[in-house]
Amino acid sequence: MRALKIAGAAVAAVIVIAALLLIIGIPSGFLTSAIRERVERETGYQLSIAGATRIGFWPSLNVTLNDVTLEAPKDRDTSSRVTVGSVRADMTLSSVWSGHPQITELAIARPVLSVPLLRERVREPTPSSPRPPTSAGESGAHALAIDRVTVTDGAIEFSNLRDRFDTRIDGINAVASVGADRDIKVNGSARAGEHPLKFQIKATAPAPPVERQNIPVELTLEAAGLLQAPLTAKAEARLNGTAVMINGVTGTFGDGAFNGWASVDLASKPLVKLDLDFQRLDVATAQTPAGSGAQGSQGSPNTQASSEPHPWSNETIDLRGLNYVDVQARVSAAELNIGEAHLAPVAIDSALAQGVARIAFSNLGAYGGQANGQLIVDVSGGNPTYALTSDLIGVRALPLLRSVADFDKLDGKLQAKLAVRSAGSSQRAVMSNLSGTVFAVFKDGAIRGLNVVQMIRSLAASPLSGWPEAKEQATDLTQLSASFRIDKGQATTSDLNLVGPLVRVTGTGTVDLAAQTLAFQVEPKLVMTTEGQGRTSDPVGLGIPVMIDGPWADPRIYPDIAGITDNPDAAYAKLKEMGKGLFGGGGQSDQPLGGTLGETLGNLLQQGLGQSRSLPSQTQPNPPPAPQSDPPPPPSQDSQPMNDLLRRLFNR
Repeated sequence: MRALKIAGAAVAAVIVIAALLLIIGIPSGFLTSAIRERVERETGYQLSIAGATRIGFWPSLNVTLNDVTLEAPKDRDTSSRVTVGSVRADMTLSSVWSGHPQITELAIARPVLSVPLLRERVREPTPSSPRPPTSAGESGAHALAIDRVTVTDGAIEFSNLRDRFDTRIDGINAVASVGADRDIKVNGSARAGEHPLKFQIKATAPAPPVERQNIPVELTLEAAGLLQAPLTAKAEARLNGTAVMINGVTGTFGDGAFNGWASVDLASKPLVKLDLDFQRLDVATAQTPAGSGAQGSQGSPNTQASSEPHPWSNETIDLRGLNYVDVQARVSAAELNIGEAHLAPVAIDSALAQGVARIAFSNLGAYGGQANGQLIVDVSGGNPTYALTSDLIGVRALPLLRSVADFDKLDGKLQAKLAVRSAGSSQRAVMSNLSGTVFAVFKDGAIRGLNVVQMIRSLAASPLSGWPEAKEQATDLTQLSASFRIDKGQATTSDLNLVGPLVRVTGTGTVDLAAQTLAFQVEPKLVMTTEGQGRTSDPVGLGIPVMIDGPWADPRIYPDIAGITDNPDAAYAKLKEMGKGLFGGGGQSDQPLGGTLGETLGNLLQQGLGQSRSLPSQTQPNPPPAPQSDPPPPPSQDSQPMNDLLRRLFNR
């Protein structure tokens, strides 16, 4: 009886200990070496387990590994590796007893995949492959089945130690399930910088061996801030050594369909080849941060916010990643939208090698016209450089300037030649370093929101602050042309020429592209009859150069007073001519644009001249007043009184 009690107590103790072990797990350091050997034999990579290894039996049989690192055995700089916070494998006890482990869930927490970035394509020997099975039976005997894989808080880190460059994809959370018919479904999310990503992948894994077999793949990708619409695609993928061939690509991007093919060679530096044709391709552009870049307008405080210039951003544009991938691509689209820019149709051939991207475009449809040219971006050095050559033919100016420079005052058919280059890693740096030449001609258009004739006539009364906008008015132009030589962001012209039915303007000046300011001296002239530019007589001008300077959205416009004081006799002659034509002092046929301003100025001139002649003199007494019935005598042509008057009128 006593022996029975002792045996019962021993059994109870064993049951209690077993129950505790089922709950808390068994320290299983002895499994570490076995797991390491199996992984190295099957993959050729070296496995190290720095943390504890435990086996649990509750709520199911599971094995947990902590602080795991997997890396190539010959990788000296350890830049290519996988580190995992913990790996837990849940499996059924019956499958373990049968010798065919069935993992119901493989949970991977905090994995980090480190990918080295190379500048040169180098053929490196691939790591040793797992020992191939000698028969189908051996392959099936050691096959490891997994029903579900979960990844929590993962990351992919790309880096080049020599260049001190690194970038990451963080916050990877994914769930992958494998069906009985080898159907694989992956749903997940991630974060690339500030841009959230969502992805869904469906594929059907072929039976071993996988290489050179077609794998049907479906992909859905959402990338807010990078892609303006969800992308869905179907393709046939095939592994060929280190290359992945992607054939029969079809899909939709937003409302448009696309098709083509692609390939990726992952040996050392990746080489991407692709040929895609889109019905419609929308590309998002980064928004300029408020308050960055150049200062705002210095114009009148009453200027509306809509007239403020949009300053160039000082935010860094990091293109160093172009050094670590080679690309050969052809992209065509019936319609391409880049931010506010609209192009249709588009055919672009590009090549990226050793950090130099060459993008060529021909017969590119741009706003009713065509564009041809080439853009070269070189990021192989410390500071990116850019070179653009382009011809624009018959392009509608208004939508082009509105989308590129947020400028909506000029319309017409544009023909231009550009050959510019620059360097810099921000918008402001690029504009400040811009050099080259630009020749542009606008034909058969209009200056919108501005009445140039009225603006010119208003200058005789007072300087102007900002463009005198008249939203319902416009100034027709027959042609506007100018050639610019650009040096360090300063675009200078000496042949500005505007010809319209009622106005002509010639001038010289400089545009500061970085500061977005103007410094022009122009000579405006008006054609004072409806015969327009075809009349035989010369148009009537102010006789005074006009200065335009300040922010290009809100400049100051005023006569050049120095031009008057330097040659008052000539200015007086011009003002007399202006009184006949510009201000309506002539006959009816010559004053369709006449007004009271000319009469007022004429009276001021007469009064000023009369006052100057009536000043007290030490040599002559005051003349007696003329009879009231007699007409006033004509003003004297003596230049000195007029000189004094002009200086008094213009505060000089």
